[in-house]
Amino acid sequence: MTEAIVRPGRKPLKRRPLGTHRPTRGGTLLTVFVWICVVYFVVPLVWLVIASTKDNTGLFTTFGLWFGQGFHLFDNLADVFSKDGGVFSQWMVNTVLYAVTSAVGATVLATACGFALAKYRFRGSSVVFWLVIGSIMVPMTALAIPTYLLFSSMNLTDTPWAIILPSLVSPFGVYLMRVYAADSVDDSLLEAARIDGSGELRTFATIGVRLLVPGMVTVLLFQLVATWNNYFLPLIMLNTPSLYPVTVGLAGWQAAASSGGGAQVLFSTVLTGSLVSIVPLIVAFLFLQRYWQSGLAAGSVKG
Repeated sequence: MTEAIVRPGRKPLKRRPLGTHRPTRGGTLLTVFVWICVVYFVVPLVWLVIASTKDNTGLFTTFGLWFGQGFHLFDNLADVFSKDGGVFSQWMVNTVLYAVTSAVGATVLATACGFALAKYRFRGSSVVFWLVIGSIMVPMTALAIPTYLLFSSMNLTDTPWAIILPSLVSPFGVYLMRVYAADSVDDSLLEAARIDGSGELRTFATIGVRLLVPGMVTVLLFQLVATWNNYFLPLIMLNTPSLYPVTVGLAGWQAAASSGGGAQVLFSTVLTGSLVSIVPLIVAFLFLQRYWQSGLAAGSVKG
């Protein structure tokens, strides 16, 4: 309903009802850009779901964004979980182990480091923070070979520790938690806890951690996805197929399908395995999205 605002000596102004704002040129362009982004990200997922319902013949003889003759999803799933003695299940277990362990460990370390940088004043804290900022700019691929040489000297290659230990370090997580803790944890709460006799570790565990939960979930999800999708580091660290994560395992199947000269036609199997591998990530995002959104929103306005 339109409301009128009456001011002394002036013509009454009409207030535009909610939801009836006329779109501006910038708003229209932004809407078009958002829809382009939606199509860009959703179309490959739709293609993957449809391709998983086709057999190898249907993949190359039918339109990519529409279903082929017959519904072969369950046959493809049976092939995925039975090929090579059911090694795909082992790859999924390995991926969950690497991703969850690395994400939880990186979140704990990033939270403690970010809280310390934000709430404690010590000599060299600014240098440490700027080193963290600088390390964000270094791509992980550039560190893969030095990391391999270091772990090889300690005889840790071809073990799960070769994947988990490097993934425990998250410079972006430290930066995010430092920014988030600076304004989310009031200094007066910490002073009150110290006056009541609480130690620093207990204050961090009982006050700091509870106030930092949205930021911690954000770091957890970022690191979970990063480790889940990690390909290059496991590729150079692992030699035993039973230790592979799903990314390296599916890439091996794809290489066999591409170089086998038709001896092994595994395209539908690889595509269905790819679909299965992203289901846990989708479930994790749907379950933790409210914490993730609040953490990103808070981090975007604080600093």
